[in-house]
Amino acid sequence: MSKAAELAALIGSGQAQGDKNFIINGATQVWQRTTSATAANNDYVTVDRFGFGESTDGAYTSEQSTDTPTGTGFSIKAQVTTADTSIAAAQFAYIYQDIEAQNLQSLQYGTSSAKTITLSFSVKSNKTGTYTIGIVKPDSTAYYIPIEYTINSANTWERKTITISPTAGSTSLITASGGAIANDNGQGFQVAFGLAWGSNFHGTNNTWSASTHYGTSNQVNWMDSTANNFYLTQVQLEIGEVATPFEHEDIGTTLAKCRRYYQTFHASWYGVAEATGYFTSTSVTYSPPMRANPSLTQLSFSAGSSRYTSSGATGSSIDGTTIYSSPGSAGGNEGWQAKWEAKIEL
Repeated sequence: MSKAAELAALIGSGQAQGDKNFIINGATQVWQRTTSATAANNDYVTVDRFGFGESTDGAYTSEQSTDTPTGTGFSIKAQVTTADTSIAAAQFAYIYQDIEAQNLQSLQYGTSSAKTITLSFSVKSNKTGTYTIGIVKPDSTAYYIPIEYTINSANTWERKTITISPTAGSTSLITASGGAIANDNGQGFQVAFGLAWGSNFHGTNNTWSASTHYGTSNQVNWMDSTANNFYLTQVQLEIGEVATPFEHEDIGTTLAKCRRYYQTFHASWYGVAEATGYFTSTSVTYSPPMRANPSLTQLSFSAGSSRYTSSGATGSSIDGTTIYSSPGSAGGNEGWQAKWEAKIEL
């Protein structure tokens, strides 16, 4: 395909006009939970929209780093804290992002017009060798594709580009009806950056299949030493056969996108504690509305005295909730405040 044809295809898809990146927080700028080293636990624990999968006999952490390809901004740093020198068949370690299905409709998966997409990212590690990207499409029929790439030089930032064809491996799984991605608020894709994969997850490089093939047998065991680190930033997934320059998004836009899946908020009340068991409450509006009705967890609570000891939540929806507290005894004017998190990751 000529450069002119590539540009025309990008313009026709709307991908050349900004907001081309299907990855949210690809520049790893938003860290609502914490920036400190936190153990991977198959969930989102530090940077927004990136999860950390781990099921080995070892352990690793993720944290914010100022070590980046450009010398500015942030990256994800993963660090082995307990080594596992032999990965069992069902074991794994990986970094992932789940992408909402309705954001992927322009891919036209499940039709003969399914689009080729390109993943590009900046990566650095002390451990060189073959790594894998796994793309999972869980909707309709679940399909998987592992694609290898190489970290060539130790402790050196490298820009990687991986092209994912809907017919990779001479398959027609994605272009048939089972390849469709539902137009809803569920999980449409998972993009997995492999760190270690047991043999249960090994498949053929660059080939779609219906088996849980996240990686290949050539994947290094990054978990084999506590000296191992892995840095990742500037992650971009876009329509087309070529990687375009990384799209730097303003922080307000990125934060709003992240808060669709996770946000924290404060609630407070001040008045007369009229009687034991008398509920005091305040309404909270989520900003922006969330992907679906979130799970709510109280993170902290404080009050003017011991009358109020905790708060609860009721009536939650995608738009907001009510936070309440009840005094243990009656008394004069008094207040309380609470911090909560709302979470509805994919």
